[in-house]
Amino acid sequence: MHQPQFMRSNTFRWALAVAGVLAVFVTVLFGFIYWKTDDYLIARSDRMIASQLNYIAGLSNERQLEAIDQHLKQDSRGVQYAGLFGADGHKIAGNLVRFPPGLKMNDSVQGISVVRMLPAAPETRRIRAIAKLTPNGDALVIGREVDEAMEISHVVSQALALGLLPALCLCLLAGAWLSMRAQRRVEEVNQRVQRIIAGDLSERLPHRDVDEPFSKLAAIVNGMLDEMETMIHALAGVGNDIAHDLRTPLTRARLTLERGRTNATTLEQLQAVADKAIGNIDQSLTIITALLRLAEIENSRRSAAFGTVLLHEMMREVCDIYEPIAENKNIDLRVEMRHRLSVRGDRDLLFEAVANLVDNAIKFTPEGGKVGIELLRGDHETVVRVTDTGCGISEQERDAVLRRFYRSDKIRNTPGVGLGLNLVAAIVKLHGFRLAIHSGRGGRLEIICPDSRQA
Repeated sequence: MHQPQFMRSNTFRWALAVAGVLAVFVTVLFGFIYWKTDDYLIARSDRMIASQLNYIAGLSNERQLEAIDQHLKQDSRGVQYAGLFGADGHKIAGNLVRFPPGLKMNDSVQGISVVRMLPAAPETRRIRAIAKLTPNGDALVIGREVDEAMEISHVVSQALALGLLPALCLCLLAGAWLSMRAQRRVEEVNQRVQRIIAGDLSERLPHRDVDEPFSKLAAIVNGMLDEMETMIHALAGVGNDIAHDLRTPLTRARLTLERGRTNATTLEQLQAVADKAIGNIDQSLTIITALLRLAEIENSRRSAAFGTVLLHEMMREVCDIYEPIAENKNIDLRVEMRHRLSVRGDRDLLFEAVANLVDNAIKFTPEGGKVGIELLRGDHETVVRVTDTGCGISEQERDAVLRRFYRSDKIRNTPGVGLGLNLVAAIVKLHGFRLAIHSGRGGRLEIICPDSRQA
């Protein structure tokens, strides 16, 4: 017979196992309660029987007969037993037919079988009884049926049946519901994953804003899908951008060589043609080298070489390199470092990132402008700030300037391949830092390094 799918799930099987363990536990618990209650009732009955025996035995002969008769008359439930027997064993008083065989005299309370006189016929019952010799040699027997134990056993059995069976059914229903719910969620996830595989990159896994493992996992996967969608869209345009940016210098090199071959008449003219062609080829190689550099950084192959980087020393070196370039453009390059700070990272990569920012600042600042390099200590973080008096970056271009090969219309005639800030962003991301781009008149970019320390 084919089982429903939810019964084959691990969730339902775990619910079934839990229900079985619960049933065993409850059964053992009820058994323990019954055993302890039965033991308590028997002990209490034994104390009561012994107390009654001692009371009646201490009376005179005439009073004993009255006490036995009164004792039995007050027994509305018919659970009391009493008997007074002579030395020869004949019955003197009570509702016992004969002295119970096996009942020890002057001993503790025992469990025995006795015969009781009823109007219809004698009846054999199992009771708790005790016997004692009176001063005149008669044998006094006092007993009692411990029927409360049987009643409790019946009540416990009913409670077990009425309580345990619904609980088991509830556990199984809960297991079936959880199993079907999990299957629905898995099926929904499967359908959405199939749509993602089919090419719908905007699809996301369902999740709710609750503290639940499945929702947390779905949120993490959705974050990963967001990153992948961004990367795939970026890669989709990279090929065209690379082809466009390489085609221009290569086309120039080809035209230069073709015209030189046709028009050049002297060695000097051929050398000039070759120099122009080499310049265009160098530009193509610069693009290829920058792309390989980006691929190396984004693959995190440099993270193993991390160490302590003294930022103040590194920034001083950057300033020393770019001071002559700034002087040639009549640009005031200033560096300000109030603290000696260090971070953990790759010194060469961080040097390259800061150098790119300074190079862009000098490149896009007109003659007579200013470029500043600052090392600041913030709240548990270090800020490397590069400012300039150039055209700056508009609010609309803050995200665009980080794309590969992006060239703003304002700087279209400035030399470059549009990979500098993309390279800086990749280095900053590799180190776990943040790159902040401030819009407005004049350029202001910051590399924010958390968990820095005093050098």
